[in-house]
Amino acid sequence: MVDRNVLGAPLATCGTDPLTGFYRDGCCRTGPEDLGSHTICAVVTAEFLEYQQRIGNDLITPMPHYAFPGLNPGDRWCVTAVNWLRAHEAGVAAFVVLASTHERALEVVPLEVLERYAVDVPADPGALGA
Repeated sequence: MVDRNVLGAPLATCGTDPLTGFYRDGCCRTGPEDLGSHTICAVVTAEFLEYQQRIGNDLITPMPHYAFPGLNPGDRWCVTAVNWLRAHEAGVAAFVVLASTHERALEVVPLEVLERYAVDVPADPGALGA
């Protein structure tokens, strides 16, 4: 069975540097073990990272025992649909790569909302929140 993105096409890779995904395979695939639904491929900004840290989801501090390097603005990362939605409601949502966002994200976030933040990854992603 092929994983699909929110547009109905095969799921594209989200990011490999750092290596993302619940299964650390570069994709926002999900399954029964992924209780948080890490299904949204976000291009994170400084504001998004700071907000996540404030709500108890520290995406900045490296945690080597989880193969987590810590994120910087411009990194692509599979984030949980619920925490992305919380950031949206707080006005600090990260950009979204729709081709790399798993269709299960639609169980939490409507497509129209994701489309407002849709972005192609820029040549210099570091400019997204330095």
